[in-house]
Amino acid sequence: MRINVVGTSGSGKSTFARRLADTLGVPYIELDRLYWRANWQGTPDAAFMTRIAETLRAAPDGWVLDGNYNRTREVKWREVDTIIWLDYGFGRTLYQAVKRAIARAVSQQELWPGTGNRESLRQSFFSRESIVWWTIKTWRSNRRRYQADMTNPLFSHLHFVRLRSPAEARNYLRSLTSPAGCSTLKQ
Repeated sequence: MRINVVGTSGSGKSTFARRLADTLGVPYIELDRLYWRANWQGTPDAAFMTRIAETLRAAPDGWVLDGNYNRTREVKWREVDTIIWLDYGFGRTLYQAVKRAIARAVSQQELWPGTGNRESLRQSFFSRESIVWWTIKTWRSNRRRYQADMTNPLFSHLHFVRLRSPAEARNYLRSLTSPAGCSTLKQ
Protein backbone atom coordinates (compact mmCIF):
# COMPACT_ATOMS: atom_id res chain seq x y z
CA MET A 1 0.00 0.00 0.00
CA ARG A 2 1.13 3.50 -0.83
CA ILE A 3 -0.98 5.92 1.18
CA ASN A 4 -1.01 9.70 1.55
CA VAL A 5 -2.77 11.00 4.67
CA VAL A 6 -3.99 14.56 4.11
CA GLY A 7 -6.00 17.16 6.00
CA THR A 8 -5.74 20.66 7.41
CA SER A 9 -2.99 21.41 9.93
CA GLY A 10 -4.21 20.29 13.32
CA SER A 11 -6.47 17.54 12.01
CA GLY A 12 -4.27 14.79 13.44
CA LYS A 13 -2.56 13.64 10.23
CA SER A 14 0.73 12.74 11.87
CA THR A 15 -0.77 10.79 14.75
CA PHE A 16 -3.13 8.92 12.43
CA ALA A 17 -0.45 8.28 9.78
CA ARG A 18 2.01 6.88 12.35
CA ARG A 19 -0.65 4.53 13.71
CA LEU A 20 -1.64 3.48 10.20
CA ALA A 21 1.98 2.77 9.23
CA ASP A 22 2.45 0.72 12.40
CA THR A 23 -0.74 -1.22 11.73
CA LEU A 24 0.26 -1.97 8.14
CA GLY A 25 3.93 -2.61 8.96
CA VAL A 26 5.22 -0.06 6.43
CA PRO A 27 7.45 3.00 6.81
CA TYR A 28 6.01 6.29 8.02
CA ILE A 29 7.20 9.28 5.97
CA GLU A 30 6.57 12.83 7.17
CA LEU A 31 6.67 15.55 4.51
CA ASP A 32 7.43 18.21 7.14
CA ARG A 33 10.57 16.31 8.10
CA LEU A 34 11.67 16.25 4.45
CA TYR A 35 10.92 19.95 4.01
CA TRP A 36 12.09 21.78 7.14
CA ARG A 37 15.77 22.55 7.72
CA ALA A 38 17.49 24.31 10.63
CA ASN A 39 16.20 27.72 11.73
CA TRP A 40 12.81 27.15 10.08
CA GLN A 41 14.30 27.31 6.60
CA GLY A 42 12.36 25.38 3.99
CA THR A 43 13.96 23.21 1.35
CA PRO A 44 13.86 24.76 -2.15
CA ASP A 45 11.17 23.13 -4.29
CA ALA A 46 13.47 21.29 -6.72
CA ALA A 47 15.45 19.71 -3.87
CA PHE A 48 12.22 19.00 -1.96
CA MET A 49 10.68 17.15 -4.90
CA THR A 50 13.87 15.12 -5.32
CA ARG A 51 13.91 14.22 -1.61
CA ILE A 52 10.28 13.08 -1.78
CA ALA A 53 10.84 10.96 -4.90
CA GLU A 54 13.98 9.35 -3.46
CA THR A 55 12.34 8.66 -0.09
CA LEU A 56 9.30 7.03 -1.71
CA ARG A 57 11.48 4.90 -4.02
CA ALA A 58 13.49 3.73 -1.02
CA ALA A 59 10.37 1.95 0.30
CA PRO A 60 9.16 -0.08 -2.70
CA ASP A 61 6.92 -2.34 -0.62
CA GLY A 62 4.71 0.52 0.55
CA TRP A 63 4.57 3.45 2.93
CA VAL A 64 2.30 5.94 4.64
CA LEU A 65 3.06 9.53 3.65
CA ASP A 66 1.90 12.27 6.02
CA GLY A 67 1.26 15.71 4.59
CA ASN A 68 -0.40 18.03 2.12
CA TYR A 69 2.07 20.33 0.36
CA ASN A 70 -0.20 20.80 -2.63
CA ARG A 71 2.76 21.65 -4.87
CA THR A 72 4.17 18.15 -4.32
CA ARG A 73 1.14 16.40 -5.77
CA GLU A 74 2.74 15.56 -9.10
CA VAL A 75 5.55 13.69 -7.35
CA LYS A 76 3.72 12.01 -4.48
CA TRP A 77 0.44 11.15 -6.22
CA ARG A 78 2.33 9.55 -9.08
CA GLU A 79 3.28 6.82 -6.59
CA VAL A 80 0.26 6.74 -4.27
CA ASP A 81 -2.75 4.43 -4.57
CA THR A 82 -4.84 5.60 -1.58
CA ILE A 83 -5.57 9.06 -0.18
CA ILE A 84 -6.93 9.16 3.36
CA TRP A 85 -8.44 12.56 4.07
CA LEU A 86 -9.00 13.56 7.70
CA ASP A 87 -11.92 15.93 7.13
CA TYR A 88 -12.85 16.99 10.63
CA GLY A 89 -15.07 19.96 11.35
CA PHE A 90 -13.55 23.41 11.68
CA GLY A 91 -14.08 23.64 15.45
CA ARG A 92 -12.47 20.27 16.10
CA THR A 93 -9.51 20.98 13.82
CA LEU A 94 -8.92 24.43 15.33
CA TYR A 95 -9.15 23.03 18.86
CA GLN A 96 -6.58 20.35 18.04
CA ALA A 97 -4.25 22.91 16.40
CA VAL A 98 -4.40 25.21 19.43
CA LYS A 99 -3.92 22.34 21.88
CA ARG A 100 -0.92 21.03 19.91
CA ALA A 101 0.65 24.50 19.59
CA ILE A 102 0.43 25.06 23.35
CA ALA A 103 1.81 21.59 24.15
CA ARG A 104 4.75 22.03 21.77
CA ALA A 105 5.53 25.53 23.04
CA VAL A 106 5.50 24.36 26.65
CA SER A 107 7.53 21.18 26.05
CA GLN A 108 9.99 22.88 23.68
CA GLN A 109 10.48 19.55 21.90
CA GLU A 110 12.55 19.64 18.74
CA LEU A 111 10.08 18.93 15.97
CA TRP A 112 12.43 17.32 13.43
CA PRO A 113 15.72 15.89 14.69
CA GLY A 114 18.76 17.93 13.82
CA THR A 115 16.85 21.08 12.86
CA GLY A 116 16.64 22.75 16.25
CA ASN A 117 13.13 23.86 15.25
CA ARG A 118 10.86 24.34 18.23
CA GLU A 119 7.54 26.12 18.50
CA SER A 120 6.92 29.04 20.84
CA LEU A 121 3.70 30.66 22.02
CA ARG A 122 4.69 33.83 20.18
CA GLN A 123 5.34 31.96 16.94
CA SER A 124 2.22 29.82 17.26
CA PHE A 125 -0.22 32.60 18.04
CA PHE A 126 1.24 36.03 17.27
CA SER A 127 3.36 35.75 14.13
CA ARG A 128 2.70 35.79 10.43
CA GLU A 129 3.82 32.13 10.39
CA SER A 130 1.32 31.12 13.08
CA ILE A 131 0.22 27.50 12.68
CA VAL A 132 -3.10 28.43 14.29
CA TRP A 133 -3.65 31.20 11.74
CA TRP A 134 -2.62 28.77 8.97
CA THR A 135 -5.31 26.34 10.18
CA ILE A 136 -7.95 29.07 10.16
CA LYS A 137 -6.86 30.32 6.75
CA THR A 138 -6.63 26.94 4.97
CA TRP A 139 -9.41 24.80 6.45
CA ARG A 140 -12.09 25.86 3.94
CA SER A 141 -9.81 25.88 0.87
CA ASN A 142 -8.38 22.45 1.75
CA ARG A 143 -11.88 21.09 2.06
CA ARG A 144 -12.93 22.47 -1.33
CA ARG A 145 -9.75 21.16 -2.97
CA TYR A 146 -10.04 17.61 -1.60
CA GLN A 147 -13.75 17.44 -2.40
CA ALA A 148 -12.93 18.40 -5.99
CA ASP A 149 -10.05 15.92 -6.13
CA MET A 150 -12.35 13.06 -5.18
CA THR A 151 -14.37 13.58 -8.37
CA ASN A 152 -11.59 14.81 -10.65
CA PRO A 153 -11.05 12.37 -13.57
CA LEU A 154 -7.30 13.03 -13.34
CA PHE A 155 -7.34 11.26 -9.97
CA SER A 156 -9.80 8.48 -10.81
CA HIS A 157 -6.99 5.93 -10.37
CA LEU A 158 -6.72 6.87 -6.69
CA HIS A 159 -8.80 5.40 -3.90
CA PHE A 160 -10.10 8.14 -1.56
CA VAL A 161 -11.11 7.46 2.03
CA ARG A 162 -12.76 10.40 3.80
CA LEU A 163 -12.82 10.22 7.59
CA ARG A 164 -14.97 12.91 9.21
CA SER A 165 -14.26 12.44 12.92
CA PRO A 166 -11.66 11.01 15.30
CA ALA A 167 -14.12 8.19 16.04
CA GLU A 168 -14.28 7.28 12.33
CA ALA A 169 -10.48 7.35 12.20
CA ARG A 170 -10.18 5.04 15.23
CA ASN A 171 -12.77 2.66 13.77
CA TYR A 172 -10.96 2.65 10.45
CA LEU A 173 -7.67 1.70 12.11
CA ARG A 174 -9.45 -0.96 14.17
CA SER A 175 -11.01 -2.41 11.02
CA LEU A 176 -7.53 -2.98 9.56
CA THR A 177 -6.70 -5.39 12.36
CA SER A 178 -9.93 -7.34 11.85
CA PRO A 179 -9.94 -10.76 10.13
CA ALA A 180 -10.77 -8.99 6.85
CA GLY A 181 -7.41 -7.25 7.21
CA CYS A 182 -6.38 -4.58 4.75
CA SER A 183 -9.36 -5.13 2.48
CA THR A 184 -10.85 -2.09 4.23
CA LEU A 185 -8.35 0.04 2.32
CA LYS A 186 -10.03 -0.95 -0.92
CA GLN A 187 -13.57 -0.06 0.17
